[in-house]
Amino acid sequence: MEALEMTQALLKIVTEICIVGVSISIFILLYRAIKGPTNPDRAVALDTIGINLMGLAGLLAIYLVTTKLNDIILLIGILLFIGTVAIAKFLEKGVIIERDMD
Repeated sequence: MEALEMTQALLKIVTEICIVGVSISIFILLYRAIKGPTNPDRAVALDTIGINLMGLAGLLAIYLVTTKLNDIILLIGILLFIGTVAIAKFLEKGVIIERDMD
């Protein structure tokens, strides 16, 4: 029984350290998204922020010992994909939705 308690305590400590590391990474990427020298740099920073948010939600699910955050992780992933496609289209063509009135 004592080994199980030590394992749970170690898991809690490791997840706390990882949550702090991912949070610091998000703040650094937020700086890059705001001050990025070019628009593609900003797009990559925003994409990476989304990936880190997915990881942070996963770490919180582990820390809170719940599976209720799995749907949120999937939702972030879907929205992240749609946003990445929209940003890439905007950077390539200058518009997101083409309106041909011909």
